[in-house]
Amino acid sequence: MHRTSAGISGKHARSGNDDNQPDNRTASARRGRYRQCTVRHRNNPPRPAPGHNEFYHSPGACPPQNLQRRSVNLAQDFNALIKQEIVGGLVSKSYRFGDRYDGRDHGLYASSIKKYTSAAKRPLNRAEQSQLICSLKNFTATRSWNWRSLTTTLHSFTSAGVFTPHKLMDESVKRTQAALMTTLLDAIIFKCNQKPHARDIDAQGVANLLWAIAKLLDNGQERTPQLKEAVAVLLPQVNPEKANFNPQEIANLLWAMAKLVDKGQERTPELKEAMAVLLPLVNAQKNQFIPQAIVNLLWAMAKLVDNGQEQTPELSKAVATLLPHVNAQKANFKPQEITNLLWVVAKLVDNGQERTPGLKETVATLLSQVSPQKDRFIPLHIVNLLWAMAKLEDNGLERTPVLNEAVAALLPHINGQKDQFNTQGIANLLWAMAKLVDNGQEQTPELNETVVALLSLVNSLKDQFIPQHIANLLWAMVKLVDNGEWIPELNEAVAALLRHVNTQKANFKPKEIANLLWATAKLGEFVELNVVTSVFESHVYRISEHSQLLQQDILMSLWGVMVCCARLSLDSNNNNWIEKHMDDLFTRLEYTSPDNEEDQSIMAMAASWLGRACPVVPHYPTTRSKPQADFRNQLQSCIPSLQIEEEKSLNSLPPVDLLLPDHNMVIEVQGPSHYVGGDFHTRNGSTLLKIALLQKAGFEVIEIPVNRLWHQDLMKPYIDQIKTRIGFPPQEQMSSSHCLETVVKVTDH
Repeated sequence: MHRTSAGISGKHARSGNDDNQPDNRTASARRGRYRQCTVRHRNNPPRPAPGHNEFYHSPGACPPQNLQRRSVNLAQDFNALIKQEIVGGLVSKSYRFGDRYDGRDHGLYASSIKKYTSAAKRPLNRAEQSQLICSLKNFTATRSWNWRSLTTTLHSFTSAGVFTPHKLMDESVKRTQAALMTTLLDAIIFKCNQKPHARDIDAQGVANLLWAIAKLLDNGQERTPQLKEAVAVLLPQVNPEKANFNPQEIANLLWAMAKLVDKGQERTPELKEAMAVLLPLVNAQKNQFIPQAIVNLLWAMAKLVDNGQEQTPELSKAVATLLPHVNAQKANFKPQEITNLLWVVAKLVDNGQERTPGLKETVATLLSQVSPQKDRFIPLHIVNLLWAMAKLEDNGLERTPVLNEAVAALLPHINGQKDQFNTQGIANLLWAMAKLVDNGQEQTPELNETVVALLSLVNSLKDQFIPQHIANLLWAMVKLVDNGEWIPELNEAVAALLRHVNTQKANFKPKEIANLLWATAKLGEFVELNVVTSVFESHVYRISEHSQLLQQDILMSLWGVMVCCARLSLDSNNNNWIEKHMDDLFTRLEYTSPDNEEDQSIMAMAASWLGRACPVVPHYPTTRSKPQADFRNQLQSCIPSLQIEEEKSLNSLPPVDLLLPDHNMVIEVQGPSHYVGGDFHTRNGSTLLKIALLQKAGFEVIEIPVNRLWHQDLMKPYIDQIKTRIGFPPQEQMSSSHCLETVVKVTDH
């Protein structure tokens, strides 16, 4: 994470990243045929065509108007919808009346398609879409259509999945799909560019069209010049219509803008103006939003902020306005809405939203709904929930009993549904687990079982992870190792991922590279030196070239580069090539003043390595372990005249355990935290860096694994080694065995 952190896309968490979002179908609180759109029912009588006294009726056994009014038999109705006489009747009507035809029967037909998918509770599948589009070859919109026909047709077809790109789609179907969408967009752009007195634009249509275009992009359509132009002409229509938008349309519009920005829409003056117009409307109509509209509104605000939207007073006020309604309607939220709301709160907090009392209450309210509904949460919900909890904890949320209960309730469902998680879900889940554990979550048997299950999926799906996943997964695995035991599944997963790093090197973003370098370095001697060198050679130059990195990413990269330098130095390899990158990264931080101990230490170590002045003076807490104290006492007893200092900081480096100042010798008593997985054999990156820095400063370093101090026979070789190294006069030496026995006896006494 995240964003990492861990990012989450589509309807699911992304970490990093990230990016997850709510279901963008907003349920209508009004009666009507559109469940998630904003088209209202109107009882206007049919108007005759200009110059005619007849209403447009399409020939055929089942005209679209009738499909609107009768019960739905799915198979029969779909076959009825694609009958040639129905579509042929529409084409005939359009041809017969020419420029006098306003497109209303086409709009009704599109609504029938939407009604069919609403009854089926799914969009058209690929086979249905292909059949339908083939029947629509001559279904052409013209500039003579009225606004309502255009908006209804585009919105209904989009909602029904008519314009959704599918893999393996026939080329003729693609061409027809593109042509149909082009004629609709062309007519809409033409309408918007007309002078005000000549057009019939309304608020409902503006909301529906912006929602539809955002949905097209969300379904995989490319941001073509025509789609961009349509957005550009629609956004200025928001302000003139602001008094006419109802709550559902406000929610849909803000969702659409957030989705457009997430898909690459520039934050133009028109978009900013539309945002500024809509946010006060949220406050004005706050009591009228239904639960799903609240979810979509909060999702939109979180997504906009995540994509660079300034947290203006209006936006903060809108968030604060909606939060009490979450608490008031808690019993009405479905599992997906609970998930999305927790994601939203986590994302807002991660982007600087103040942790107000109302926000804390909202989190507590939502978490309390997780356990009672635990059996109803589907898998990329479980992913989002755990990601949100981890992110909230990372930003200061207290570890409450209700949070622990929510985590415990979800863990068994991960194992039960593990085969349903995709690569992004696996990456986000492992990131969330690692973050929760890093923030104090107890490593229960259920959590450990879940981690093992997910790691096995990493191995089986290793070829499918994209760079963001790889970076987040490696970060998560390192954090899990730091907080627990090294398990065999971690060996396989790390090795599998590292093999795919260089094959995708062109696709890693700078932030992901920072995570990658940090994680690879952190694993120390577990990763073979040639692999470490290859990873750094392939990626570190991109960090140096990128001028917009966050300070934290630079610090992570700098630390990773130092560890790589240390490994090459300890192995007597040339490290000049990577020292240049270290110097560049340090220069970018030279005039900063990090306020936490870890970051200050990184800068101090880099300054020491490069022989440059350190811009900060880190403060290191000192701890004197019992094994360290015991060994010091035993060494002093064997060599009474030996000068020994403890917890001494040399050259602004982290303090050493024991220093023999007369001999430039450092003795480090290494506990399990100095080794990968605590194996007392495989040194981690932090340990290697400290040893290399001390050697570079001219000190001889003797490392003593703490498990070699548990018995005097194991300790004896180290005492003898120190005696030999310092050249202690033989006549003044006491037998190591004898002095150790004496110390033990004195201690026992």
